[in-house]
Order: sequence, then C-alpha cells, then structure tokens
Amino acid sequence: MNIIRNFILFFNYFCMGYTILLSCIYILQIIISFIKIREDVKIGKSSDFMEYKDSENLLPISLIIPAYNEEDNIVQNVKSLMKLNYPEFELIVVNDGSKDKTHDKMIEAFKLYPIESAHMRPLETAKVRNVYYNVEYPNLIYVDKENGGKSDALNAGINASSYPLFACLDADSRLESDSLLRLGNEFIKDTTTVVAGGLVRIANGGVIKDGIFESYNLPEKAIERFQTVEYFRSFLAGRTSWGVTNSMLIVSGAFGVFKKQVVIDVGGYKTDTIGEDMEIVVRIHEYMLRNKIKYKVKFVEQAICWTQGPMSLNDVRTQRRRWQVGLMDTLLHYKKLIFNPKYKWIGMMAVPYNWLFELLGAVVEVFGYFIIPFSLIMGELNIFFFVMYFLMASMLGIMISFGGLILEQYTKRGVMSAKQCVQLALYGILENFGYRQAITIFRVEGMIKYKKLKNRWGSIKRKTVGD
Repeated sequence: MNIIRNFILFFNYFCMGYTILLSCIYILQIIISFIKIREDVKIGKSSDFMEYKDSENLLPISLIIPAYNEEDNIVQNVKSLMKLNYPEFELIVVNDGSKDKTHDKMIEAFKLYPIESAHMRPLETAKVRNVYYNVEYPNLIYVDKENGGKSDALNAGINASSYPLFACLDADSRLESDSLLRLGNEFIKDTTTVVAGGLVRIANGGVIKDGIFESYNLPEKAIERFQTVEYFRSFLAGRTSWGVTNSMLIVSGAFGVFKKQVVIDVGGYKTDTIGEDMEIVVRIHEYMLRNKIKYKVKFVEQAICWTQGPMSLNDVRTQRRRWQVGLMDTLLHYKKLIFNPKYKWIGMMAVPYNWLFELLGAVVEVFGYFIIPFSLIMGELNIFFFVMYFLMASMLGIMISFGGLILEQYTKRGVMSAKQCVQLALYGILENFGYRQAITIFRVEGMIKYKKLKNRWGSIKRKTVGD
C-alpha cells in the first residue's frame, strides 16, 4: 500500500513539475518569437522581398500538388495558383490514383492531352500512366499515376519537375500572392538555405480572391475556432522559435520549399510513413550534419498559406492520430539522434524536446486525468493541491494561447478586428476545458494504434473553398 501511495504522490508532484517546465518552455518560445518578429519588422524584412520580385536571380520553382479524390477543389486551386506573383514557376498536379472525378475534371477544365515525358526519374514511384499538357497552359503539367500514397506522389512530382526548387502543397491550400516570393527570396539571401517553410493559417472563414486576402470571418463552428487559436500558437510561437536556432524539425506539408537536389541526395520522400513532412526534414538535418555541410532550414512567418481545418470532432480525431503516428514513426526511426553531440542542437535539444513533450507529453497528461482525481478521492491529495494544479495548468494554457493571438496580430495587423480577436481569446480560454483534453486523448490513441495506423492516411471531409 505504501508503494502505491508513494507512486501516487510522486506522480502528482511530477505532473506539477512537468506542467510548469513545459509551460515555461512555451512562454520562452513566445518571447523568442516576439523578439524575432519585432526585429524583422524593425529592419524591414516584411517588405524586403519586393526588391527581388522582378529579379532574374530568383530561382524558378516547381509547385507539386499531390491529389487524391480532390474533385471538389482541384480545378479551382490550380486556377488560383496560376495567378501567383513569381517570375518563373510550373505547376505539377499529381493524381495519385483518385477514385472520384479528379482526373476527368483536370482533363476537361484545362483541355489536357497526353505527351511523352523526357524527364529523368531519379526516384522510384508507382507506375505513371500518362503525363498531360496543353500549350495554352505552358506552366501546367498533369501526372496521372497509380495509387502509391502522398510521399510517392511527391516523388513523382519531383521526377516530372524541371526547376532547382520545388514546393509541396496540399490540394486544398491557398497561397497569398506574395508567399512564394517570400520563400524564394530566402534562397537568394542565403545560399546555404535548403528548406524554407511558411505560416499555415486555418482558411475556414477567410476569403481569398486571386491570391489576395480580402476579409476574415470567424468560422461558424466551435471546433474550427479552437483550431484557429491552436494554429496561431503552434506555428507562430513554436516554429518561429525553433527556426531561430536552425532546428525546426517539420515544415508543413501544406506549404514548404526545398532545394530539389538535396531531397534527391537523401533519397526522396519516404513512402512507408504518413509523417512525410517531418521525416524528410529530419532526414535532411541528419544528412547535412553527418556530412558536415553548412545549411539552413528557415521559417518565414510572412509567407502565408491558408488550409482547411477539419470541420468535425471525428475528422480532428483522424488528423491528430495521423500526426501523432507520423511523429512517433520519425522519432523512432531517428532515435540515434537523441542527446548525440554529433548532431549539435538537433540532437541535444530539438529531438529530445519532441520525445519528452510532443510525444510522451500526451501520455503523461492522460495519466494525470485519471491519477490526480483518483488521488483526491482516495484522500492522498488535499483539495488545495488539486485546485492549485488545475488552476495553474489552465492559466498557463490560457496565457500561451493569448501569446499566440498577440503574435498573430503583430505579424498580420488588420486580419482580425478587435471584436474577432476578443472572441478568439474567449476560445483560447474555453479550449482548456474539453477540447485540449480530447486532442490529448486522440494523440495517445494514435500511439496505442501505431502499428495499425502507420500506413493508413485516413480521410477528412472537405468542402469547396470559394475564392
């Protein structure tokens, strides 16, 4: 009995210390991000990309869009991307064996016809049925292939690409017209840049026309508003701060630009994982550090991509289980990096942080949901400790959410009205009472079902996004 009592007491104090430590890290990330963003604004980085908008030095970019059952959005998205502000780019749509009318809609909308593809194929992929083209759309290439998954579709897009840089985009992504310029600019300013990621915002409620942000309305559903607050916190605070130390481990699959040759050198996208966006970035870090090659992985908060967030709790569950499985798969595969000084900040800080807080943190939190109340009921924990722990965890969560909102307003003034900001701040409070707990449970479920879900992408219901 004493062993159980001691364990319960130890776990309660462990949870308290763990929560305080994690919250301090989050607050530090917000402070670092605020300083970095403020410095960017002060020295004019938010507009310095404009001097390169007509420059011949900008490297041309291939935009690769994997598409699987995207009949509702694909044509509209391609038309929107064609209007991007960039000197030279090509669009490569890869139909990954869709079972709906994605193929028919692309052929019909752009009057495409099959051509002989003369490109080299450095990466192995599932069979490509045909490559399509139309001289009326000289920068559009359409690849129709057998199903092989998102990673396989990206590899097929790399094989079909002509340019030294490529960007991976989701089929439902909407880029602001200057976003590509902002990321392309990073490869001119610093030739050691090998990856540059942009800021992803929830599109639910936003109105974008011809790549220009026109207005913002809060999404209708609470589940969408919670995600909006969550994205502000995780992208602006998290990725900006990790980018400062060149140790960002993930560039969102919705919007990132890569040096093509580097991706080919490391073997392309891994096709047996559903966390391809994190895996490829960690592999690039590992390859560059192991070979002692100078490089940079950057995050550009002013390069904005809008993407649809899930519109139901069940779809959020599907998404978050997938994210956790992808995280777990990557961390297990690269466990040799943990506290390995050979890999510098990546091995000593970034990977251990992801193990301790992003992966195992969900397990600790779920255990806390049961053990702490059980301790109270069994009389092993006084009510003062319980109330203080609950209030502390909630208040720190609220502070972090507010910090994300403040950063959002600082980087994109005018997107939200004061009323909308106050409304989202309310959801930053409410998310700590149900939504956060549900997300944590979904993450643990993903870990428990790791083997079952490892190669299962899952489907999320989408709606047509109007420009």
